Amino acid sequence: MENLMDKRQITARVTKLTWERIWLHLEVKIAFAEGADKESKLSFYLVNGLYEPKAKLKVTEIEGDTYKLKINITNPGTGLCLPQGTYSMIICQKKCQMAKAEIAESLVKEMSSASRNFLYGGRAKVYSVTFYVTEGDEGLPFIMYVLAGGRTGISAPVAHAKKGFHPKEELKKKYSKINKPLKVDMYWKYRKKYKHKSKKPVVMFMSEQSTSISTNLKAVKDRMIARGMDEEYVIVESYRSSVTNPRQGLKSWMDLLKKMAMSDFIFLDDHAPVLDWLILDKDTTLIQLWHAGAGFKSSGYSRWGHIGCPAPYSCHRQYKYGISGSKNIAHFFSEVWGINDSQVLPTGMPRIDEFLDEDYRRKKTKELYEKYPMCKDKKVILFAPTYRGTNKANAHYPYELIDFKKLYELCGDEYVVLFKMHPWVASEVPIADKYKDRFADVGRYPNINDLFYITELLITDYSSNIFEYSLMKKPMLFFAFDEIQYSFSRGFHRAYEESAPGKVCHTFEEALQAIANKDFDYPKVEEYVEKHFDHIDSHASDRVIDWIILGRLPESVKKDLAADAAVKKELETLDFKPAQ
Repeated sequence: MENLMDKRQITARVTKLTWERIWLHLEVKIAFAEGADKESKLSFYLVNGLYEPKAKLKVTEIEGDTYKLKINITNPGTGLCLPQGTYSMIICQKKCQMAKAEIAESLVKEMSSASRNFLYGGRAKVYSVTFYVTEGDEGLPFIMYVLAGGRTGISAPVAHAKKGFHPKEELKKKYSKINKPLKVDMYWKYRKKYKHKSKKPVVMFMSEQSTSISTNLKAVKDRMIARGMDEEYVIVESYRSSVTNPRQGLKSWMDLLKKMAMSDFIFLDDHAPVLDWLILDKDTTLIQLWHAGAGFKSSGYSRWGHIGCPAPYSCHRQYKYGISGSKNIAHFFSEVWGINDSQVLPTGMPRIDEFLDEDYRRKKTKELYEKYPMCKDKKVILFAPTYRGTNKANAHYPYELIDFKKLYELCGDEYVVLFKMHPWVASEVPIADKYKDRFADVGRYPNINDLFYITELLITDYSSNIFEYSLMKKPMLFFAFDEIQYSFSRGFHRAYEESAPGKVCHTFEEALQAIANKDFDYPKVEEYVEKHFDHIDSHASDRVIDWIILGRLPESVKKDLAADAAVKKELETLDFKPAQ
């Protein structure tokens, strides 16, 4: 690439640096010399000390002479974190290097506070992004240093045996390290043996979160069978709860590895820890059919730096595709998984196929009124918040915040309340006997979506259950007593109060008042539906099958995938080395 920076036709100064989770936002002020080309497009690259471009920044807006840029440091378009290195920002025009960005003098004092450390690996490792100015340089060149590091001791070295050395524990560590390589070896041996054994393509449905099939996986599998595709394809399944019970036996591992090795397509329903360290054959297509329709709470790489976030390389990086309800919200999912927006296909959620089926709705409505006769001829309030805590082992909900007495009195002869807590919350709702004519704990009812048919008002907080419920076109209320704490510890991937499709209450008294006044901010529900659904029909499973298994991607999707592939290829081929 020709270097025209000495001609100083363009000068560039970074005037603003801000962070939005894993997104770095920059504002760059461009000045053109007299006679310079002001019309041709400008491109912005992060180039390391070896003159290799590792990221192309996205231009989000041009406002006069200021370019607004952004980059996702966990995935700058390559499906991996921005690599370790020292970066300059090079501005190009017509495949020529035109300028190296500098820092505006007004920003120099803010650079240290703009630096970030993202902790991961049980807070024992760190991915650090630091901005600084070097001594001795002419001007103030923009320099960004990326470092991946691990925890080290800060005391003087000790020559004698380690404190707390336990032979049995050391032995466990030793064999746990050997265990994974053995499993990887087993996978590749199975792959060699079974890859071409089946004359039919093999489709696998897999969960490491549950011992049974459910939601999106079930919908796609059932639809394949309904279409007679079980005659053209071999369907295999594996359902284990290895996340909560990691001590799976040898037989379980052999069965899983064999099925993965023989598969052409693997559909997941959530994170699968085995794929954090087992890299699948490139000929295997891995697809994430995550159950979340799009709530608020951050997950995966969206909450990088928080407790429980993934490592720089994880299962998510192997997805060829994921799915979402609409193209408008695809970026929420791509951020979570650390993949590109184009890889998130707006098929809609397969589990909604059944939910929107009128015959199914009539059948379930009848069953629910028979099972919960207290609901008949009443308006049903469904109280269904998410859990508090970091995992299944410590999941809970602070029932003491619910004023059962006042809620009971508010119900009168108009309402009854069904409490459906998150499946991870083991403790039952403490409903006193005197309130059981208007209150019921329905935590053991298997499918919350069925309950939406008889619900008039949903009370939730940060749960993704709002996705399906919004299609009922009925009001919602959000009891977010811990919004500030939750946003800090868990993180949101969008502004909560602006995005919540209903009124947000921070105390239970406010929630009671909203119910009494029927103050639900209902228009936000219709806005939510318009944004989150490209298709409101019962054909999402068909789209997953047609687009992914049969390879019939829409032209618009192909175009987006090709554009991302072109950027990746550009980064691999551009040469920023100075002329000899």
